[in-house]
Amino acid sequence: MTRPIGIDLFAGAGGLSLGFEQAGFDIVAAVDIDPIHCAAHKFNFPNCATVCKSVVDTTGEELRRVAGIGRREIDLVIGGAPCQGFSLIGKRAFDDERNQLVYHYVRIVKELKPKYFVFENVKGLTVGKHKQFLKEIIEEFKASGYNVVSDYKVLNAADFGVPQDRKRLFLMGARKGLRLPAYPAPTGRTTVKEAIGDIPDAEKFSELWERDWTKAKFGTPSKYAAFLRGKKEDPTDFGYSRRFDSSILTSSLLTEHTSLSRKRFAATPPDETEPVSRFKKLSLTGICNTLRAGTASDRGAFTSPRPIHPTVPRVITVREAARLHSYPDWFRFHATKWHGFRQIGNSVPPLLARAVGRQIMEALGQKPKKPKDLIELGDVSLINISMADAAAMFGVSRTVIGRRRRPGDSTEGERVAA
Repeated sequence: MTRPIGIDLFAGAGGLSLGFEQAGFDIVAAVDIDPIHCAAHKFNFPNCATVCKSVVDTTGEELRRVAGIGRREIDLVIGGAPCQGFSLIGKRAFDDERNQLVYHYVRIVKELKPKYFVFENVKGLTVGKHKQFLKEIIEEFKASGYNVVSDYKVLNAADFGVPQDRKRLFLMGARKGLRLPAYPAPTGRTTVKEAIGDIPDAEKFSELWERDWTKAKFGTPSKYAAFLRGKKEDPTDFGYSRRFDSSILTSSLLTEHTSLSRKRFAATPPDETEPVSRFKKLSLTGICNTLRAGTASDRGAFTSPRPIHPTVPRVITVREAARLHSYPDWFRFHATKWHGFRQIGNSVPPLLARAVGRQIMEALGQKPKKPKDLIELGDVSLINISMADAAAMFGVSRTVIGRRRRPGDSTEGERVAA
């Protein structure tokens, strides 16, 4: 079965890759500069060519070669380039070196000449002086042979079944002469309880203080959770099935809190912020606040604030965050919490990406089909790998991404374990 093919730039661990795969595309190559992200992408997408380098040093020809697609027409390029968005007086924002990654995203689109592109970014790009930069990006795409959906939209993941308030800009374009896609209509909401209510409390498993997985008995899942656990077939998911053991609770390494912090967490009402740690306590009937990635070394390498679990006095685990981000349970993140949360916080929720991907599929005039293939996930060493070993595996510098803060420098009430 031949499916439309796409390439993911700034892929991270693969939120966009997964969402577009679920919409019916084969993501044949993914580029990211972070070796830890690339290792996770390689684990979860073993049939995709993982390219660990900056897009600045990447060419369209190289991507065709590593993907093994020859001269085959590419249907789609996706990605969210980090950008400063500062437009200087008398100077185009594209000429500002801080925005070179966006420039190279456009360059690679020009080189690959895909039928469609999806450019994802922060909602802040649509306001104030940043809006001028967005206008320049649109003009650059138009000059490169693309029509752009001019009435661009900021989409909230919460409107597409993701139990999280997360707003992102999606800019979509089509090669001139092709039908422009429309934006997806909201599909409904999911609550925190529906997302994580069936996951057993990680603190009941002593081994989770030392490792990120254990055998566990799950509760009765909601429809949303049943889809993510693979217990029920999702009729809108056209992605490849992965082989995994649904009785294993993964990505659940625990976080140690002081007894005083636990008392504060327990005393905080649902949907309110605990005043000392500034962590928000989740409400079972509400949605999660935006999950963030934390900062790299150039901005202190801080751990991101993690929401407080709605029923037990601790912060949520990486797996609980993954459920709140719409990742299926087979999807694994780096075994350390710092990298795991960074991979989630940096990514587009797959359900939101799927909704956008379905619109591109519709514009292509194709009907997605569920593949019969069962994919074997990569070796678990890829999600337990150190930054030094990951960098060596991909042949890049180990200092390309900032190191996390060490224990003793952590946020109040939380010990950042490996």
